[in-house]
Amino acid sequence: MTIDAHRAATDRPGDAPPLAADIGARFERLPLCRWQVMVRLIIGTATFFEAFDQLLIAYALPQLRTEWSLGTGHTTALMTVGSIGMLVGALVSGRLADRIGRVKVIAACIALASLCNLALTLCTSPEPFMAIRFVQGMAIGGEVPIAATFIAEITRAHQRGRFVLLFELVFPAGLTAGALVAYWLVPLLGWRWMFGLAALPAVLCLVILRYVPESPRWLAGHGQNEKALATMASIEAKVEKITGTPLPDPQPAPSAAPPQGKGGLGELLSGRYRKRMIVVGLLWFTGYFVNYGITSWLPTIYGTRFHLDLSTALLYSTVTSGAGLLGCLIVALTVDRAGRRNTVIWCLSAAAVCLLVLGLSATGTAVGVLAWTSLAAVFLFGCNICLYVYTPELFPTRIRALGVSLGGAMNRLGIILGPIVVGAVYAGGAIGTVFVTLAAVALVGSLTARVGAEETSGRSLEDAAP
Repeated sequence: MTIDAHRAATDRPGDAPPLAADIGARFERLPLCRWQVMVRLIIGTATFFEAFDQLLIAYALPQLRTEWSLGTGHTTALMTVGSIGMLVGALVSGRLADRIGRVKVIAACIALASLCNLALTLCTSPEPFMAIRFVQGMAIGGEVPIAATFIAEITRAHQRGRFVLLFELVFPAGLTAGALVAYWLVPLLGWRWMFGLAALPAVLCLVILRYVPESPRWLAGHGQNEKALATMASIEAKVEKITGTPLPDPQPAPSAAPPQGKGGLGELLSGRYRKRMIVVGLLWFTGYFVNYGITSWLPTIYGTRFHLDLSTALLYSTVTSGAGLLGCLIVALTVDRAGRRNTVIWCLSAAAVCLLVLGLSATGTAVGVLAWTSLAAVFLFGCNICLYVYTPELFPTRIRALGVSLGGAMNRLGIILGPIVVGAVYAGGAIGTVFVTLAAVALVGSLTARVGAEETSGRSLEDAAP
């Protein structure tokens, strides 16, 4: 059953709340089928390559240091400038996606990131390389949180955690694929070929614009009532055709929706959403501070501290990324039962213990570092991927992309500061202090979740964030 077509003519922009509630109710009755999987695969492929792009710099750095005679300062700048771009991109993309739509922003970011990869292959000095990495970072930082927002908006509450996080597995998978490609390609052909290969996904932006519909929740929230109804009806028709059975009636939407805020940054930083933004922002920051404080420097630490050759250093780093992917899979399969809040608390606590043990007792050998950082990565990657399903559930459609992108901005701030702090501490040769510091940051994140995080598992988006 669908909402009567005349609703489109009678609803005005001010009537968006009841229409948005009806759209939400219609999503709640959609069974999981090939349509959702197809959309998830298309958007997931794009996110996979954005992740692939993000960490390639860590695996190119050993050659770049030699080719361009880089010191520690230049090395740190090359490593972090992309993350600064991601911070800017995350801040801009959320507001943009809340204004012009999710799909357009995702497609534009993919095209820009791919063009930047082509440009990177032509660089012969660090300065233009850093400028292009900054622009590419803006594209990556813009795409990832908006993709997470979009997938959450087309998914019903039942087992949303599993569905969204199985989609989000493409991000750590992209990180791992980047490590594997770098391990094989960089020693054989050099770093330029690696970035050239990463330019191929530019065609995905055309696929997205053709086959992925705009979020009906966003359309309804912006007064585009006819288009929202038509898009929702098209989705329902495709699901009915795939399943071969009529859809059940949607549960009645609330007769009177709660009063809406005005949207924008003002609403996000006031009332109930201010506390949620502060808490989830701290979780994004601490989780990624620790994660990238480790992974960005591992190839360099293996080479300079333990004198491993390039291939072995990259292989060890790849093992750690693979362990993180395993952690993501475990969390994806358990998060609906365990809950978002408990998952974040226990993952950050376990990561803190692993890093503390490493810092105090196991930093004397490369194998010790490999073992403990890989175990920590299981928990860190698991925590961080959980935030991709948790954050969109905390904010209403009118400010959801902005809330997720600000969380992404805190993520990028952690990605920037983590490698900088590790680099500053490691410059003094204090490798044990590096891991103790990271353990302390992970513990702060765990305590933040314990004190301030709210549980959203099993709730519709409209119920969790009216």
